[in-house]
Amino acid sequence: MLKSKKVKENIMGYGFLAPALILLIIFLIIPVCMVAYYGFTDYYLLTPDARQFVGLENFKRLFSDPIFIKSIWNTTKFVIWIIPTQLGAALGMALIVNKQRKGNMFFKVAFFAPVVMSLVVISILWLYLLNPNEGLINTILGKIGIASQPFLTSPKQAMYTIVFVSAWQGAGYQMLLFLGGMQNIPGDVYEAAEIDGFTKFEQFWYITMPLLKPTAIFVLLTTLISAFKLIVQPMVMTQGGPMNSTMTMVYYIYQTGFTDRMAGYSSSIALIFTTMIGLITIVQRKLVKEDEDV
Repeated sequence: MLKSKKVKENIMGYGFLAPALILLIIFLIIPVCMVAYYGFTDYYLLTPDARQFVGLENFKRLFSDPIFIKSIWNTTKFVIWIIPTQLGAALGMALIVNKQRKGNMFFKVAFFAPVVMSLVVISILWLYLLNPNEGLINTILGKIGIASQPFLTSPKQAMYTIVFVSAWQGAGYQMLLFLGGMQNIPGDVYEAAEIDGFTKFEQFWYITMPLLKPTAIFVLLTTLISAFKLIVQPMVMTQGGPMNSTMTMVYYIYQTGFTDRMAGYSSSIALIFTTMIGLITIVQRKLVKEDEDV
């Protein structure tokens, strides 16, 4: 009797799990296996039946491909700049809205509004604002005596411009996470610090930052992973240019796979990218675990 009941419970449990498991297999496991296979072939989308197994040829070609090497550097450059920029802006905004004052709701909505907007819409909006000839930004710069800037049309400025736009769009989400962490800090700690003569900066440095550490680590990890997946902004705003200065790894995967239709070559890039993200995630978890054990 007990065994029969347990079997029924197991069947019911697997029944609830089945829809999610089926979707996981169809949209994640099967595509990953296909990419792993196609990465070792010369699969061309227009001649799918003519594909052949080529072993490591795609990977040998990759590391002599200047655009691929450039895409790795561009992605790394974006990550290095977006982390302090976006997290710094998010922390600053959280500190602003954390205090009880009139107009807080306006600031919360204003800071978070870009997060709920489509990245494509935001990218097109900033294209108009940053237009070298008629854009609002250059018009304002001209009014204060600064020469018109090329922004997205300059190989030196394009990636930094995308960093700024991305940080402006995404910082509101991290702001909410930081704000939630700050509001979980007991008020008595600050009251005791004030009695002991702590300044506002000392309260922030010795109380807010240490107690905000678990939230900060979570925000750092999620932002880092998202940063590596940059594709929409360069695709819409620069098409990877000028001179491939904004070509990222994910955008290059898309371009080689769907524009050039070289599915085998694109799959090999995707395998390299997945391996990189996996290694970074393992290192992150190890560092975070060691930090928690201290």
